[in-house]
Amino acid sequence: MLDLHRLRLLRELKHRGTLAAVADALSYSPSSISQQLAVLEKEAGVRLLEPVGRRVRLTPQAEILVAHTEAVLERLERAEAELAASLTDITGVLRIAAFQTAALALVPEALDRLRERHPALRVEVTECEPETALPALTARDFDLVIAEEYPGSPEARHAEIELEDLCRDEIRLALPGTGPPARPDASAPLPAEGLPWVMEPAGTASRRWATALCRGAGFEPDVRYESSDLLLHLRLVEQGHAAALLPDLVWDGRAANVHLRRLPDGLRTRRVFTAARRGSGAHPAIRAGREALAVGVGLRDSRGPSPDSFGVFPDGDESAGRSQSY
Repeated sequence: MLDLHRLRLLRELKHRGTLAAVADALSYSPSSISQQLAVLEKEAGVRLLEPVGRRVRLTPQAEILVAHTEAVLERLERAEAELAASLTDITGVLRIAAFQTAALALVPEALDRLRERHPALRVEVTECEPETALPALTARDFDLVIAEEYPGSPEARHAEIELEDLCRDEIRLALPGTGPPARPDASAPLPAEGLPWVMEPAGTASRRWATALCRGAGFEPDVRYESSDLLLHLRLVEQGHAAALLPDLVWDGRAANVHLRRLPDGLRTRRVFTAARRGSGAHPAIRAGREALAVGVGLRDSRGPSPDSFGVFPDGDESAGRSQSY
């Protein structure tokens, strides 16, 4: 009979890519992982790995085993969820990964609620971008991930992940300048071409979206500053060094202190969602985490922000922003 522990090692190899990465994640030595997989090959009676340079890759037969392992693990996730649901108190550990602005604006209130309602639940939070967090979720490094999706840039869907919408977050063009924010002129393009920009690193979903947005407006952005830290983006705009695209979550309920412009309809709002492994969504700890985040979003929605608080439309008229070109 095939050993589930060894099957999980094979699955880890598929998701993590190298024996060294599997060994590091599971606190084994690479030679130990290799020995366990060699035993699994004997149990299966087929070759599971083949060398490719200094690395190895899974054979088609190994891919079959991994697919069945995923199904078994999903069933075990459901069993763990039902077992946990049968208990009176929510205990154990909930490991959450969140990108920066969600970690700043949404997670602290959720932690307050979880501490109040489920004091026996240990919650661990890691700031992590979705490009890293979602693969780590499937590799079982996290239990719940707060991720984002930019307009017109849908991400690939993983069959082993369940998604649940959390909120929509508007993104605005932030411009350097002095004095009070001026009302946008509906007949003139936004003054973004020719300015230095700060953007997230190349290869990220945010950078791809921002670059496509600028090119769609007819210019190539002069990206002089790169950082995944949006608070640094804000500081560079505040001190007049760059233009940036900043989501409303950056302000965390505070009034903006830079010049902001709305983007065109259909291009201005990113989707924020939570992700969990398929079969684990019914686990009480994950349900509690999602509920606490949703309550926090509801509280934010009930207290603003309004366009006035961002200085975009000083007289409250949004019509100018809708016709603005970018």
